[in-house]
Amino acid sequence: MSSQDIPEENLPAEHAGQPGAVSVADEKDPFADPGLPPHEHRIQDIDEQAAKRSERTVALLFTLSMLATVGFIAAFVAIPHDRSIFVFPIGHVSALNFALGLTLGAALFCIGAGAVHWARTLMSDAEIADERHPIEASPEVREKVHADFKQGAKESVLGRRKLIRNTMFGALTLVPLSGVVLLRDLGPLPESKLRHTLWKNGTLLVNMNTNEPLRPSDVAVGSLTFAKPEGLEEHDEEFQTEIAKAALMIVRIQPDNIKDRRELEWSHEGIVAYSKICTHVGCPISLYEQQTHHVLCPCHQSTFDLSDGARVIFGPAGHALPQLRIGVSDEGYLQALGDFAEPVGPAFWERG
Repeated sequence: MSSQDIPEENLPAEHAGQPGAVSVADEKDPFADPGLPPHEHRIQDIDEQAAKRSERTVALLFTLSMLATVGFIAAFVAIPHDRSIFVFPIGHVSALNFALGLTLGAALFCIGAGAVHWARTLMSDAEIADERHPIEASPEVREKVHADFKQGAKESVLGRRKLIRNTMFGALTLVPLSGVVLLRDLGPLPESKLRHTLWKNGTLLVNMNTNEPLRPSDVAVGSLTFAKPEGLEEHDEEFQTEIAKAALMIVRIQPDNIKDRRELEWSHEGIVAYSKICTHVGCPISLYEQQTHHVLCPCHQSTFDLSDGARVIFGPAGHALPQLRIGVSDEGYLQALGDFAEPVGPAFWERG
């Protein structure tokens, strides 16, 4: 296409001072500056009533976001987690998940839509060409940045359009509450549950393998037996939670070999019961050395001496294994005489 075929209005201006003027490529500057098209005013720039309508639209979107956030919280509290509804064409879905997704999506969408509409209709849309400058921030650059920031803040009309400002702050303040409410799904507060287990006075010690109550004669010297509280079954809903606190190691040691006085008092004929849960990160302890009466955690090699109060003799565990005081029932079965004196589990003392 020759220059004669180009419309006259698209040809470069002859004088740099004219609107839309461009520079022509030459030997010193081989890349011509295409220039900027003439700025076209929007209706909001020349009609205050149109600007007011845009302001109300933005405020409405921010207000809808706030209402959607309140709806999110209300749905989380009011809708049962097991309720389902039919949504075409998806089918049956969880009513709670559907309501939470719908309200949170609406809250975020309205904030985004309000911000976009605000920028497109009320903020300044004049294009400004700026020369490239060195990366280092000279004093002149810093002053220019500050001036540009102040100019941008002025052109955003945030200070003059108080309705937009207030509703935007309200929407941005309420939306994070959705995340705070979701923290409720982490579960109920532990309260004092970490400090107590199912063991209590009179609870029988049940063999984990045979599911039968243990007699003193069932525990041989040098053997390691695992036990659980009477009444705790594997099909129970809370089995994993409770066994993680109540699992026991049963070991029989010659009474003369027990070094710790309290351990001897809390045992029965040399039979001692200690928590199976390592006090490092909660791994189940299962390795027992008969000659030394040491038990080893297989995860990080924490070693405990069961003949000396189950104190830590090696490894990263922070404190000894809790001991359960035991005795014998009238029927001749081993039974607990109370709960653990100390909470079981890893790093409990750091947690609370």
